Amino acid sequence: MTEAAQSTFVYVTYIRTSPERLWAALTQPEFTRQYWFGMDLDSEWKTGAAWKLRFADGRTADHGKVLEIEPPRRLVIQWHHELRPELKAEGPALCSFELEPTGEIVKLTVTHTSPKPDSKLIVAVSGGWPKILSNLKSLLETGKPIVTERL
Repeated sequence: MTEAAQSTFVYVTYIRTSPERLWAALTQPEFTRQYWFGMDLDSEWKTGAAWKLRFADGRTADHGKVLEIEPPRRLVIQWHHELRPELKAEGPALCSFELEPTGEIVKLTVTHTSPKPDSKLIVAVSGGWPKILSNLKSLLETGKPIVTERL
């Protein structure tokens, strides 16, 4: 597949924290609930394991499989959306998290890629990731997310 045939969203942020603390925030439900608008991200976090992103009422928003995992440096997951039919119809996407420590900060790069050109899923996540990751950054640096409800 050529890059021209796919859709990609990349978000980079710098967070004053340790790679271990950021990794915990990305993978543990007690953290995700605080910055991901009350949602739980659940998995065994090993290669081949399933993962789910669930609302407090138990509905699954997104799910997939762990493709690569190198704590606390890199995580690659297969991503299937469940709620919006037009996004679900696109099939699986990939999402990677790269953590690069530099002194007291960690560069976090989130890359979400769909094999579909002009992917509606990528358009949707390009609006969601900035809100979620801004909340994550605020939580880790100040102890509080910016917002607790979806914008």
